[in-house]
Amino acid sequence: MEVTDENLATLANYLQQTLNPDPNIRRPAEKFLESVEVNQNYAILLLHVIDKDSVDLTIRVAASIAFKNYIKRNWQVEDDGVDRIHASDRSSIKTLIVSLMLKSPEAIQRQFSDAVSIIGKCDFPEKWPSLIPEMVEKFGTGDFHVINGVLRTAHSLFKRYRFEFKSQKLWEEIKHVLENFAKPLTDLFVATIDLTEKHAGNQDALRVIYGSLVLICKVFYSLNYQDLPEFFEDNMPVWMPNLLNLLQVKVPLLENDGEGDVPGVLEQLRSEVCECAALYALKYEEEFAPHAPAFVSAVWGLLLTTGPGARHDALVSNALTFLAKVAEKNNYKSLFEDPATLSSICEKVVIPNMEFRESDMELFEDNPEEYVRRDIEGSDVDTRRRAACDLVRTLALHYEDKMMNIFGQYVQLMLAKYAESGAAAWRGKDAAMYLVTSLASRGSTQAAGVTRASPLVDLAQFAAAHVLPELQRPDVNELPVLKADALKYIMTFRSLLPKDLLIPSLPLLISHIRGRGVVQTYGACATEKLLAGGMLPRAAVAPHAAELLAALFAALGEARSPADHNEYVMKAVLRTLSCLQEGALPYLGDALPKLAHMLSTVAKNPCKPHFNHYLFETLSLAVSLVTKANPSAISAFEDALFPIFQEILQNDVQEFMPYVFQMLSLLLELRGAAGASAGGEGDAYGALLPCVVAPALWERAANVRPLVRLLCAFVAHRAPLVLASGRLNAILGVFQKLIASKTNDHEGFYLIQTMLFKFGDDVMSQYSKQIMTLLFQRLSSSKTTKYVRGLIAFLGFYAAHFGADPLIDLVNSVQAGMFGMYVERVLVADLQRVSGALERKAAAVGCVRLLAHSQHFLHGQLAPMWPAVLQALISLFELPTDDSALPDDHFIEVDDAPGYQAQYAQLTCAKGAAGDPLDGVSEPVQYLAAELGALAARAPGLLPPRLAALPDTHRAALQHYLNTYSVQIC
Repeated sequence: MEVTDENLATLANYLQQTLNPDPNIRRPAEKFLESVEVNQNYAILLLHVIDKDSVDLTIRVAASIAFKNYIKRNWQVEDDGVDRIHASDRSSIKTLIVSLMLKSPEAIQRQFSDAVSIIGKCDFPEKWPSLIPEMVEKFGTGDFHVINGVLRTAHSLFKRYRFEFKSQKLWEEIKHVLENFAKPLTDLFVATIDLTEKHAGNQDALRVIYGSLVLICKVFYSLNYQDLPEFFEDNMPVWMPNLLNLLQVKVPLLENDGEGDVPGVLEQLRSEVCECAALYALKYEEEFAPHAPAFVSAVWGLLLTTGPGARHDALVSNALTFLAKVAEKNNYKSLFEDPATLSSICEKVVIPNMEFRESDMELFEDNPEEYVRRDIEGSDVDTRRRAACDLVRTLALHYEDKMMNIFGQYVQLMLAKYAESGAAAWRGKDAAMYLVTSLASRGSTQAAGVTRASPLVDLAQFAAAHVLPELQRPDVNELPVLKADALKYIMTFRSLLPKDLLIPSLPLLISHIRGRGVVQTYGACATEKLLAGGMLPRAAVAPHAAELLAALFAALGEARSPADHNEYVMKAVLRTLSCLQEGALPYLGDALPKLAHMLSTVAKNPCKPHFNHYLFETLSLAVSLVTKANPSAISAFEDALFPIFQEILQNDVQEFMPYVFQMLSLLLELRGAAGASAGGEGDAYGALLPCVVAPALWERAANVRPLVRLLCAFVAHRAPLVLASGRLNAILGVFQKLIASKTNDHEGFYLIQTMLFKFGDDVMSQYSKQIMTLLFQRLSSSKTTKYVRGLIAFLGFYAAHFGADPLIDLVNSVQAGMFGMYVERVLVADLQRVSGALERKAAAVGCVRLLAHSQHFLHGQLAPMWPAVLQALISLFELPTDDSALPDDHFIEVDDAPGYQAQYAQLTCAKGAAGDPLDGVSEPVQYLAAELGALAARAPGLLPPRLAALPDTHRAALQHYLNTYSVQIC
């Protein structure tokens, strides 16, 4: 694609069409852009469109988004992937992007900033050493539009330091950044603070300048996260007093800068300063200690003067978090241990920030899903209440008696007021329940909720006196916030509350599932958690099963669109059926049409990933339960589900395809081979086979694993169909692609092993040499730990099924003497790396076959290696798995950013039974002893000299095996 005016106009036209709400116009445009993005100069054309002031801004923004997504999809090239970007384009992009970004409008600048971050993650600093100098150079322009663009990019580039694992490569990169960026950032920080005084009377200038300080603090936080850099430690006298001043400074022109619930630039800045201070207080306690009292005092003052408005939420949350981090450390104990201080914290900070506000009520009523996400899921949005709870929890750990005494008084006061005034004082009881939860909790897990509690709080007594009465009110929608609190209390302390309190509460939970909004969700969530933890056993659930499922399906039926579907309710349905098992059968007749209808609906707009996952899990479980009781019912499932699956596949609903392939595998495995000949049943599967081997489906990473399983199901249960259809070569082509991939080579082993196992030597012998050639080519080009494990296990399987000498002859037919090299360099050297029960068994049985049945090992050229193989096998039995890495190992980073990629998610309820191709051998150690005994009987005198070559420890271990199974060797 040449960079011409005509091509630019064409590209701009297609970009405009991608903004069209009509899918008949939008989708073809998207497909066209996808089809041409591999052409040289495509990215350069996008950059030219973005740079043209004459082009409409919406099209330029669309072009910047397309450019960012293009970089996401294509910049990083996997070891076994194809580079879809021309080398000249890569060079041009890195040359143009920074300067183009800095002169673009902010909406475009943000997209470029992300793109620079993605490129930087792959190329910086080795392949892009000019990036930091080029950015630092722009600090000297004095133009804050440009400076903020650089800072935004720096933040985007460095923020991954906050969550990446420590490594030598990471240290080297951070060192490079600090050497080139730390001093310019510090100089810019000081210069920017000076500018706040020079422009004190100019509101617009102050907004930009303080916006720069926000970005500087973000970058400072990232650069200090992994460890305290020497430069910043030396310059703490510069940074800390200035950060402290930013917490306290009054800027009248910006005090009311935010709009509505949106924080102003001062709130953002103070919030970032609190984060930086919390980082230093937590990680660099000794260095921060001289500054801690002043920061605690400033943050305290900030909390006392900050209003309850939602725009201050992030600031208050970070300020409370800072206090919690400081309170954790012994160095700062003196700042908190005074009872007067604790009392003041409770009265003036904790309780005001735990109180249920009008903005909370709006969220509770108008957006229950977001309320739940913030309250019980701990979403990324930090809330005042959660931060206040964390502070209380931290203080309670260190000053338990004092805290219980002081805070307990406030709890009693609020509960007494509620008892006296009733509904009018519900906010007090709400705060009291939050306080009790915070004070009592000592340790928790996702699965069991709180697992350790303060001995000073009687959880069961509090539940009986203050929790259950709220749930026993006849109107489930009366005082809904307290209902939600009560349900959350049961959910939180489920593993510590007595069974005789929890089991009778099930009818109460069911009645609340019939409630509205948050109450309904908490009812479903509490039920699901109790079922998952075994607090509600099957015997206790069975009498209420009809009512529980009716309530859950009624709640699901309230959804007006896919966006309204409640994932917590769907998960509760799944958990209920899983708990009931065959006891669920009487209810599945009514449930299945509803589930199928739901699937048909969400397939048109799959916007709720968790809901969709639980829906597929529930359908898979239902299929398994019903067909286990009545195998002929499989036809009814196929009739109900196949049209929906067909629609999903035809419409290319990427999110659902991995699920569909797993469910098709399950159905095919349950139907078994019988269905293929039963009156023409099962023909729908035959129609699927050509689609399953279509190359386009295999391009998507999320499809690979479920497609391999589906192919294996075809091989196992439709072998005649596979052979008659002429698709065997296509499946072998799939194997070739998989085995060449570091990511998917294990799937290649699984596929070819299934083919050999099911088709046998009669069909596969003609392909065996080519298979071995591919396997050993891959071994020589990339010897990763995962591949070596897979190869050893696979060749062990092959020797067990087709004989040791046929395996050796086959490998040597690829290259003379290759099997000996494999034994020496791979089998003996790396046998200890094999992990997984079936894999270790296959490797062990294969070794025994070599030792006891191979003429090459007994009397041929490989005989000198016999003791080494036996020694390695005994080590496999006696020693732990070797987890060390091989030189060719690479670590695949799971990045959910590269464009849109549906993620593979295993359906637990659709898992097939793990077949053991070596089920004739129950215990490999026993097999070794028996086969050596048989060999000694066949060839007297052969073994003693060979066993003498073993080290003493291995010989002793072998003798133990022989004694255990009463085997004599002479």
